[in-house]
Parts: sequence; C-alpha cells; structure tokens
Amino acid sequence: MTRRGLGKGLSALIPASEVQAESLSEIPVSSIVPNPDQPRKAMDAESIQELAASIREHGVLQPIIVQPLPDGRYQLIAGERRWRAARAAGLSTLPALVRQVSDEERLEMALVENVQREDINPVDEAMAYRMLMERFGMTQEEVARKVGKSRTAVANTLRLLSLEREILDGLQEGKITEGHARALLMAPIGCRTDLYRRAVRAGWSVRELERAARQANTASQDDPSPSVSRETPEADPHLLALEDQLRTALATKVKIHFVNGRGVIEIHFFDAGELDRIVETIVAAAT
Repeated sequence: MTRRGLGKGLSALIPASEVQAESLSEIPVSSIVPNPDQPRKAMDAESIQELAASIREHGVLQPIIVQPLPDGRYQLIAGERRWRAARAAGLSTLPALVRQVSDEERLEMALVENVQREDINPVDEAMAYRMLMERFGMTQEEVARKVGKSRTAVANTLRLLSLEREILDGLQEGKITEGHARALLMAPIGCRTDLYRRAVRAGWSVRELERAARQANTASQDDPSPSVSRETPEADPHLLALEDQLRTALATKVKIHFVNGRGVIEIHFFDAGELDRIVETIVAAAT
C-alpha cells in the first residue's frame, strides 16, 4: 500500500476525491468495536451528548473509517466520538469507509484524527507519540513529520510523561492545564508532587507555579549536599532534569558537568546559523 504523508490530517491520508469515488457502507452500530490503539483515552461525556444532539438534528456528516475483522465485526480506525455519539443518539447504522490497513497505518490514522483536534488531552497526545516511537521504532523527527508539528513541539509533549502519575492524572482530569504541567517540569523531581498539590488547592496561575518552581530550584541548588557528576554511574536526577529542560528550550544537545559545587554547561551547535539561533534564544529568555 502506498504511504501518504499525515501532516495535513486525514485528508492527506484519504483525499476527498477518493472518498467520493469510494462507495460508503452503512455499518450496524452494534457490530463496531473500538480501536485498541485509540490515542484519545479521555472523552468528555458532555461533548459526546452535544455531538449526539447534533447527529439527531443533522445526521452524521462525516463517515467513520473501519477495518473488517474475521468474525464479521468492524474495528474502528477513526471516528470513535462519532460512533459513541451515534449510539447515544439511538442510530442503528453509521456511514463508513471500509479499509484494510496495517497496524502502523491504523495507529497513524487514529493519531492524526485526534492530534488535529485542539481539545485533545496532552497526556493522551504524548502517549500516542510514545506508542509510535516504541512500537514502530520512529524517531521524534519522524513522528513530528507525520503529525505536521515541529520536533521541539513533539519533544515538549513527550516530556510531560516524565511527570509523576498523580500529576498526569490531574492534567487528564482538568485539575491543571498543560501550562501548569510544563511549569512543574522546571522543579526538582522531589518537589513536583507537593507543588502540584499546593497549586491545585490554592488555584495558582501558571505564572505563580513557575515562580514556585524556580524558588524550589534555587533552594535545591543552595543545598550543601554533594551532587553527582553527569558522567558518574549514578547521575543526579536534578541535573538530568535541568539538562532535559535546557535541551528542550534550546532544541539542541546539552550536557551539564557538575563536580564539587562547580561545573560547566556544554551546549552543542552544528554551524554558525545554529549558534546564532541558540544565542538569540538565550538572550531573548534573559531579557
């Protein structure tokens, strides 16, 4: 099967001309099963009911995409919200494009449909990116090309998965925003959960949480307990977190060498243009 780019959404995978030429099937709603690789784990019940009301009024305006299963049922590839809403609306059948696709293509199509939605939960998005990387051996650069985003944007989203489970649950449940989660990444690992709980209780803004995270970092750096060099077998988790933060902010390789209270930050660049970009980024952040 010819592979197509995914950067422009499902329209890049299945052009409108193909949809028009390919006959639609009316598939029984009861014979459709969800996609086990559905990237979107959190679906708001209220939004499903709103979509169901729209379907009752106007019908299903966009077909779902399904894959036939050996037992006669159909597995969803894209359109789970429409399928859930159709069930809630009491529909007996759904218009569908029936396709035979590989596991990778099924995941890519489901991912693209969800990533293109502005309200996708960032944790679900990050887990989908990681699934593409782990299951199919993709790099961050390859994932970025497929979903039409920059490598830095993909890397920043993936970094959210390094947060503690309690924080990720809070992000999925809407207790904090993605901005709050990124602010928590600035804090030392041992302080994050406490800062998260305080932010939720007090209703901190992103800026207030960033300020608290910086203060926690300063307190950690002032701690007289010895840190471990990045090159030793047991690297300091705080230094690793700082490296990751710098690497993401500067979009290049960064190493921190820290021994006996002193150290060096090593920033890599590949040419003069890259150096100019890095310097501009640092200067802009400092002003």
